[in-house]
Amino acid sequence: MRITKSELECVAVKPAQYPPMDLPEIAFVGRSNVGKSSLLNYLTGRKSLARVSGSPGKTRTINFYRINDSFRIVDLPGYGYAKVSREITKDWDKMMADFFDKRESLRRVVQLVDIRHEPTAQDVEMYDFLREYGLSGVICATKADKVSGNERQKSISAIKKKLKLTSDDIIIPVSAMKRTGGEELLAIIERELSDDSE
Repeated sequence: MRITKSELECVAVKPAQYPPMDLPEIAFVGRSNVGKSSLLNYLTGRKSLARVSGSPGKTRTINFYRINDSFRIVDLPGYGYAKVSREITKDWDKMMADFFDKRESLRRVVQLVDIRHEPTAQDVEMYDFLREYGLSGVICATKADKVSGNERQKSISAIKKKLKLTSDDIIIPVSAMKRTGGEELLAIIERELSDDSE
């Protein structure tokens, strides 16, 4: 798959603001500061489609991007930033529950984890949450350029163990900086969308 057209279609904080469920959707979720905006910009070939925030935990909206006029990428707000208040965390939980409960056009969620660190308790909780909804199966290990080849394999093994990934789950090391891993991820998204259309 090659992304030739991408645009921000909608910014929402509640279901009433979501776009119609007329296109299949692939969502991206991860801890604050995991590199999600940089990855989305890399995948779409747009330098500033998704805003890269200098303040982790600042983005509190769900952003819908229309891609090739055939599907949407949904950028979910980051989680797990220590300085975010409990009240905002509670709002995040409700926002996510509403989204996963009501969004029938959602096909898969790609969860991002930082390859340099073992997944946190929130990462594990998020992946278990996705499992419950049948949306798990694809993990992106971001910032892969920051580790050597040997360290990369050790890190991937640690991620697999911590998240209790099965042989059916996919983990892709990606680097927005070095522009690696994107083709593999887009191929998986394309396969997911084609499976849906059959």
